[in-house]
Amino acid sequence: MEQSQIAAVLGPTNTGKTHYAIERMLGYRTGVIGLPLRLLAREVYDKIVALRGPSVVALVTGEERIIPERVQYWVCTVEAMPQNIGADFIAIDEIQLCADPERGHIFTDRLLYARGLRETLFLGADTMRGAIAHLVPKAQFMRRERLSQLTYAGSKKVSRMPARSAIVGFSVDNVYAMAELLRRQKGGAAVVLGALSPRTRNAQVELYQNGDVEYLVATDAIGMGLNLDVHHVAFSALSKFDGRRMRPLAPNELAQIAGRAGRGMANGSFGVTGEAAELDENIADAIVNHRFTPIKKLQWRNSDLKFASVETLIAALTMPPDDDIFIKSRESDDLIALRTLAENQILRARLGNAKDVKLLWDVCRIPDFRGIGPGDHANILATIFTYVHEKGEVPESWFARQVKQVDKTQGDIDTLSKRLAYVRTWTYMSQTTPWLNDKDHWREETRRVEDRLSDALHTALTTRFVDRRTSVLMRRLKQKEALLAEVNENGDVSVEGEFVGRLEGFRFNQDKNTSGTEADTVKTAALKALAPHFHLRADKFYNAPDTEIDFTDQGGLMWGNSAVGKLVVGSSALKPRVVAFVDDIAGPDVIQKVERRLQHFIDRKINAFFEPLLNLEKDEDLKGLARGFAFQLIEGFGILPRLAVAKDVKALDQDARATLRKHGIRFGQFTVFMPLLLKPAPTRLRLLLWSLWQKLESFPSSPPPGLVTIPADPHGASGSDAMAGYKAAGDRAIRIDMLERLADMIRAEDTRSGFEAKADMLSITGMTLEQFANLMQGLGYRAEKGEREKVKAVPPNEQQAEAEQEGKDADVSAQDENATTPDVPNDVAVSDEMKPVEAAEDKSSVAEVPVDQATSAPEVGEGPEMEIYYTFTWSPQRKARPAGVQNQDKGAKSKSNKRKSGKFKQGKANQPRKPLQSRAPKSKEIDPDNPFAAALMGLKVQE
Repeated sequence: MEQSQIAAVLGPTNTGKTHYAIERMLGYRTGVIGLPLRLLAREVYDKIVALRGPSVVALVTGEERIIPERVQYWVCTVEAMPQNIGADFIAIDEIQLCADPERGHIFTDRLLYARGLRETLFLGADTMRGAIAHLVPKAQFMRRERLSQLTYAGSKKVSRMPARSAIVGFSVDNVYAMAELLRRQKGGAAVVLGALSPRTRNAQVELYQNGDVEYLVATDAIGMGLNLDVHHVAFSALSKFDGRRMRPLAPNELAQIAGRAGRGMANGSFGVTGEAAELDENIADAIVNHRFTPIKKLQWRNSDLKFASVETLIAALTMPPDDDIFIKSRESDDLIALRTLAENQILRARLGNAKDVKLLWDVCRIPDFRGIGPGDHANILATIFTYVHEKGEVPESWFARQVKQVDKTQGDIDTLSKRLAYVRTWTYMSQTTPWLNDKDHWREETRRVEDRLSDALHTALTTRFVDRRTSVLMRRLKQKEALLAEVNENGDVSVEGEFVGRLEGFRFNQDKNTSGTEADTVKTAALKALAPHFHLRADKFYNAPDTEIDFTDQGGLMWGNSAVGKLVVGSSALKPRVVAFVDDIAGPDVIQKVERRLQHFIDRKINAFFEPLLNLEKDEDLKGLARGFAFQLIEGFGILPRLAVAKDVKALDQDARATLRKHGIRFGQFTVFMPLLLKPAPTRLRLLLWSLWQKLESFPSSPPPGLVTIPADPHGASGSDAMAGYKAAGDRAIRIDMLERLADMIRAEDTRSGFEAKADMLSITGMTLEQFANLMQGLGYRAEKGEREKVKAVPPNEQQAEAEQEGKDADVSAQDENATTPDVPNDVAVSDEMKPVEAAEDKSSVAEVPVDQATSAPEVGEGPEMEIYYTFTWSPQRKARPAGVQNQDKGAKSKSNKRKSGKFKQGKANQPRKPLQSRAPKSKEIDPDNPFAAALMGLKVQE
C-alpha cells in the first residue's frame, strides 16, 4: 500500500491554498476537506458541485446536511468532519486556528489525528510551521507567496472610502452603525456576519459582488477564506470580545482580515476608519511583509473521553496536556452545560450507566446558538435529555411548538436575527441527532423555516442599509450603460424603475430623501437619462396654446403648475425679456426653444391687453402736444394722475383732446386714463410690468376683480395704487373710474357751503357713512360730524295726502329736472345713474315706524331719537400766506352765521374759501389746486 503523504501548505492570504487543496482532492476517488466556517464550506461546496455535480458531493455543517447516496467528496466544517471513513484525501484549512481560545482544541485534534489514506494537507499561515514540525515530524512544507501586493493606506473617513471596500467591525452594533453611515453617504452596503445563515449571507454577498452596492461591512468572518472582490479593507475597531473579555487583535489576526483585500493578481490596501486609531508602524510593516511571531502554544482538550460517570467525564475533559506545546483549553459551552446539568439532582438520578452519561454529553454538545446564557440554555438541554431518556425521542408535538414559535417573518432585524438563531438550534437537532421520529420531515421543515427567516432577514438588512435606487444607478453609471427614464403624467421621474424625483417644467427636482453622495449620484443618473425627455417636452411646450401658459404677480412664467421662466427688464417697460428655467443638461437647443415660446407668449399678452395704448404710439395723426401727451400716457401704462399733468392737460386744445378721446382716453377730474385698461387682465399685467420696470424687490399683487374700494397700503411703493387702478384716499383706495362717477355726483353739490352724502354716493362706493367720511377727507374735503334729531315717519293718512299732492306736481317736477342738473364738461359723460339725487328722494334715511308709535307722544324721560351725519366742504391744501396779509373775504358775515349753525369747525373761520361754483366771478386763471379744475374749465369754455 502506498504510504500516506502529509504536507503543510503555508503562506499569507491570497496565495491560492484552498484552490490548491480542491484540485488535489478531486485527483482522488474520495476526499474530505474541513473548513473553519459554514459560510466558507458552502462556498467550496458550490465550487465542487459545479465541477463534479451534486450527486457525489456532500455538505455537512452543524445546521446543514446534504449527503447523496454515492457521495465521494465531503465538504464540512472542522467540527462536523466524519471520522474514520477511510477517505483517500483529507485537508484542514486555516490550521493556525489551533491557537484560537474558543475552537482551537478541535483544530488541534484534527492536526493530531485526521489522516487521509493517501494524502493529508494542512493549509494555513506560516506561523504554524514550527508547531506542525514538532507534532507531525513527517510533514513536508510548501511555501506559497501572495499573488498580489498589500499596502497600508492609513486612516480614511467613510465619506472618502474608495469603492469595493470592506469595513470590518467586531460587534453587531459597530457593523450596523457603519452600514447605516454608508447608506447615507454612499448609497448602502452589504452586511456579512458570522451568525447569518448561509442563505442570508450569500444573498448579502451577491449584493456586493454584482455591484448593487460598492461597500461591504462585516465582522472578522470574512477573514476566514471568503473570496470576495475587495480592493480595500478598513478596520473600524482594533479590539474584540472573545467570549470572556475585550482584547486587542494580534498582528497575525489583523493580517488574516487585511489579506482579503486584493484577490488574484489585483493589488489591495488596508487601513483604519471611524474611531480606530492609526496602526503602529511596526504592526503595519509586519502585515505588509507577512512577518509574524510564530505560534508556540496550541489549544488542547482531551478527546479520549470516559463515560463511567459524570465525574469521570468531566475529569477526562479537564485533563491537562502532556506536551509543553499545548495549553489546556478553557471551558467551552458544552463543558459548562455539562457541569450545570450535573448539579441537577433530579436529572442526575437518571444517570445510571455509561450510556446515560454518553447521552447527556451528546445533549450538552447542542450549541447555544441563541446566546441566551448558560442557565437558560441548560434548561432546554435538561428538557431534551429527559424526553430522550424516558421515551427514546423528543416528542413531535413539543418540537413542533418550538419550531412554530419562531416561524414568523414579521419584525425588525434584531427580531428576525433572534428567531433565526433559535431555529438553528432545532435545525442542528434535526440534522445531527437521532432523537426525532421523522427526521427527514423535520430536516425539511426546519430548513424551510430557516430559509423563510433568512430571506426576511436579507430583505430587512437590504431595506435598512441599502438604498436600492442609488445602488442601481451607481452600477448603471459604472457600466456606462444607457439609462432608461420614465416620466409619468404627474412629472414623477423613474430611472431603471426607481423613483428619483420630479420633472417640474424643464428642471429636475430630485427626491428630498436623498443627501450627500447619494444625492449627487441620483442627480447625475437622472439628468443623463432625462436628456431625450427634455427635447420631447420642449416640442410639446412650443406647440402648447397660450391658455396653458400664465404669469404670476411676481413675474414668474408658468406652464400649468410648473415654473418655466421669469420676466426680466427689457429695452422698454412694455418690452420685457424672458429667462427660461431649464437644466443645463437639456442643452442650448431646448433652452432657446423654451425662451422663444415664452417671449412669444408675453409679447402677445402685451399686444392684446394694451392694444389701445399701443395704438396711440402708431397713430400718425397725433401731432405736437397731443403726441407728447400720448407718450406720457404710454409711459404711465394708460393711467396718469390729473394733478401730475394739469399743465399739459390745460395746454391741450379741443381738437387735440378730441383726437385723444378717439383712442378711449378719459380726462377725469382726478385721473386721465383709458377705461379699457382698467379691466382685471390688463391691470394684473400692468402692475407686473410697472413693478419690473421700477426694479422693485417685491411686486404688489393685483386687487381682486370687482372691488370698488380696497384697504390702502401705507407701505406700498409710490404709484402702485394708480397702477392697480385705484386712488388712495384715507384708509382705503377707490377705483379710479368709480371715483370719477363720485366726482360727477359731487359736482352737483355746493362744495363751498357744505353738503351731505347721498344714498347713491354711499351705494357706488359700498361704504358706511363713517368710511365715506374717511374717504372724502383723503380726497381733500373737510368732514364735520354732527348729531341731530332723526326725522319721524309720516302717519299713513298723511302719506296718502302727500302722495296725491306729489301726483299733481309730477309734470312740474319733470319740466324743471333739466334745469336742476348742473352743466358738466365734455370730458365726462354723465349717465342716468350718475346724475345727482335730490335729498327728498333719499327714502332710505326715513325709518318706517308703526302708526301707534309715530303718533303717540314720547314717554316721560325719553328724549328724541338722534342720528349722526357729516357735512363735507372743500378744503384743499394751500401754501402758507405771507405774514400781515389779512382775509378780504366779502362773505365774512355769512360764514359767521354758518359757524353758529355748526357747519364749520372752530378755528377755521378765517380760512379763505373758493367762491361757490354757481356764483363764482369770472377770473383769468383757475386755482390749479382745485381737483375740479377741468370741470370749471369746461364750464368756462361753454360760456
